[in-house]
Amino acid sequence: MSAPPLLELQGISLAFKGVKAISDIGFAVAEGEICALIGPNGAGKSSLLNVINGVYQPQQGSIRFAGQTRRAMRPHQAAQQGIARTFQNLALFKGMSVLDNVLTGRHLKRRATWLEQALCVGRAPAEDDRQREAAERVLAFLRIQPWRDAIVGTLPYGLQKRVELARALAAEPRLLLLDEPMAGMNTEEKAEMSRFIVDTNREFGTTVVLIEHDIGVVMSLSDHVVVLDYGRKIGDGPPAQVRRNPQVIAAYLGVQAYDRKQEKTHGIFL
Repeated sequence: MSAPPLLELQGISLAFKGVKAISDIGFAVAEGEICALIGPNGAGKSSLLNVINGVYQPQQGSIRFAGQTRRAMRPHQAAQQGIARTFQNLALFKGMSVLDNVLTGRHLKRRATWLEQALCVGRAPAEDDRQREAAERVLAFLRIQPWRDAIVGTLPYGLQKRVELARALAAEPRLLLLDEPMAGMNTEEKAEMSRFIVDTNREFGTTVVLIEHDIGVVMSLSDHVVVLDYGRKIGDGPPAQVRRNPQVIAAYLGVQAYDRKQEKTHGIFL
C-alpha cells in the first residue's frame, strides 16, 4: 500500500467580500515530491498557498497535513508543524546581514528563554553557537557564504531570492512553499535556482509546493502539476499528462487558439 500523502486539501473555498478566489479545490501531495501550481494570473495560486500556511482562513474545506486534519491554522502554527514559506515579493530584513536574515529562520529551534538570551546566560551561549553553525551550513549549501556579512538590501535581486530560500531552509521544514521563486530572474539564474530546489528535495527529503510561470521550468522540475484557472482546478497529474490536457491548453492559449492549433504547434506544452 502506498503511504498517505503529506498534504491533502479537500473542498477548499475562499472568498473576499463575496468574490470567490478559490472554489472547491482538492488535491494531494505525496511526501518527498515536487508539486507545481500553475495557471494564468489571477487563477488563485498565491491565495491557495496562503490558505495552506494559515495566512488566509478558508470558508469551506479542510487541510490534512502530516496526519492531522484542520479547518484553519495560523502562520505560527504552520511553522511549528514544519511548513516554511517564501513570498512572491521579497520579505527580507533589508538592513540586516545575510547571516542574520538566515538566523531568523532558526527562531523556532531555540530552547533558551528570552531572559537567558537577553542576558546571554544559561543555555543561550551554547545555543547561539549551534544556531549559527546550522545557518552556516545552509549558506554553504546555497553557495552564498561569500556574502554572509553583506547587507541584504545591497545584493542583486537573484541573490536576495536565494537568501530568502536560505531563511526558509534554516527552519528545516518538512513542507516548503515557494511563491514564484524564479520571478524576475534571467535564464542562468532560473537554472541555478532550479538546481537548488531539486537538491533540497533530494538531499533533505523536503516536500516542495511551488508556483512558477515558466512552463519549461515546471515541466522539467516537477513530479506533479496542479493547474488552476479562475479559482478552479482544471488539471492534476504528472507533467506529461497535464501538458496534453485540453482544458490546460485552452486556459493558456485561449479556446479559439486551441481549436485552431489542435495541440500541434505550441512548443510550451507539446
